[in-house]
Amino acid sequence: MFLGKRLEFLWVGFHFPRVKPFLMFGLACWCLAAAAAEPEKSVIQIMTAGQQPVWDAPWRSESVRRGSGTGFVISGKRIMTNAHVVSWARQILVRRYQDPKPYIAQVSFIAHDCDLAILTVGDDSFFEGLEALPLGPLPKVRSTVVTYGYPAGGEQISYTRGVVSRIEVQSYVHIGNRSMLVVQTDAAINPGNSGGPVIQEDQVVGVAFQGAGGLENTGYFIPTRVIQHFLTDIADGTYHGFPQAGVRMVSLQNPAYRKYLRVPSNGGARIDGILNIPSTQAVIKPDDVLLKVGAYDVASDGTVLFEGNRVGASVAFQEAQHGEKVPLHIWRDGAPLQTEVTVYVYQEDKTTGNQYDVLPRYYIHGGLVFTPLSHEYLKTFGRNWSDSANNEIIYELYYRKSESPTTARKEPVVLANVLAHPVNSNVGIKTRALVNRINGKRIEGLEDVVAAFESNTKDQHIIEFLPDNSFECLDRVAAKQAMPEILKSYGVAEDRRL
Repeated sequence: MFLGKRLEFLWVGFHFPRVKPFLMFGLACWCLAAAAAEPEKSVIQIMTAGQQPVWDAPWRSESVRRGSGTGFVISGKRIMTNAHVVSWARQILVRRYQDPKPYIAQVSFIAHDCDLAILTVGDDSFFEGLEALPLGPLPKVRSTVVTYGYPAGGEQISYTRGVVSRIEVQSYVHIGNRSMLVVQTDAAINPGNSGGPVIQEDQVVGVAFQGAGGLENTGYFIPTRVIQHFLTDIADGTYHGFPQAGVRMVSLQNPAYRKYLRVPSNGGARIDGILNIPSTQAVIKPDDVLLKVGAYDVASDGTVLFEGNRVGASVAFQEAQHGEKVPLHIWRDGAPLQTEVTVYVYQEDKTTGNQYDVLPRYYIHGGLVFTPLSHEYLKTFGRNWSDSANNEIIYELYYRKSESPTTARKEPVVLANVLAHPVNSNVGIKTRALVNRINGKRIEGLEDVVAAFESNTKDQHIIEFLPDNSFECLDRVAAKQAMPEILKSYGVAEDRRL
């Protein structure tokens, strides 16, 4: 996503009381009619106060920022919204339609991969008279939808009407390194609209969540297929996430290559690479031709026909829940093969995307600040960070694990900062350097940094950096003695967060 087009943030329900079975149909119809007549009453204004960490000074936090967004009532006295509306929030306030009274809300579940969250309100009176908005199907291209929300610049609810322009697989900005199904519309979706319902024929067909920078009349919403997956996932009280097979597919449209692989049909895409996922590696091999995933035939360009829309085949894997099996039809070595793969949520690439909820890890020794290499850290270089960072750091974070897995480090570490003090006044190495070894020990993760310093008994600490194997030294005794003064001078409470 960091190399693709820039997308910008823009700042989700049923509830029927328990009644006798023979009364349910009539009561359900009445509730749906009431909700359909005035859905805005179930649309909620959300106001937040939040703080994000400073990733190159990880003991600090940025100043408190105010934000706003939208949500709507779903079953079980819950509010659905976007994860990015409430990420890093220290306080969440919600308000009902045309009601000035704020209520305190809490995050019950948050899914950063699909940018959805569930809020609860401790005061049950908040939900009095509010109906859950029902979820509908995937809308058709060229059909009309209406977005509801509280965009920035006004306190009153806003309505915008538009047409469904396109349905495709696209990057989700909030997480940054995940792509899932989205619906494009020309209905205005502005900052503050995020988390608001997109309604068609009295049903919610999506959640507004992002727009495209530089494009006019282009907004995106999360379709109910993704929403339902999220709700099913959290039904057991735990959110796992959207699983991945971990395969890279490339088109197989060259007749000569198809003949080389002895593929008789016109369909199927070639497996070009596989992540280090044992369950996948045991079933799928490079140069396999994937003909079918679940119920979906895979075309030669790596797409499937999904409810009348030609989209990336990854959606076929994402329909499964964590730990479920997905049937596969494969062409291998000139013969068809039917098998299945168990798919799991993949976490090994977490540092290549935007991170939330967990404060950054760090360790300080002799005023040298060490932290894991991550996408969040690279963003501290500025808007054009990909031009500022050296190639070794970019390759280490984004490419080495897939291209050279045997040499990849579990958690690459960088020298993020130097807290100036006489003990490190002669250190000439620039910050933003990738750490290779400390006292002869190859650094595979932050814990290795701690162990390498604390176990050393020689007079000097020797720190080696990549890519050119430059090194620096610290006096071991002086560095240790200086730490209390350094921490006090820079207002650092602890020398580490591991």
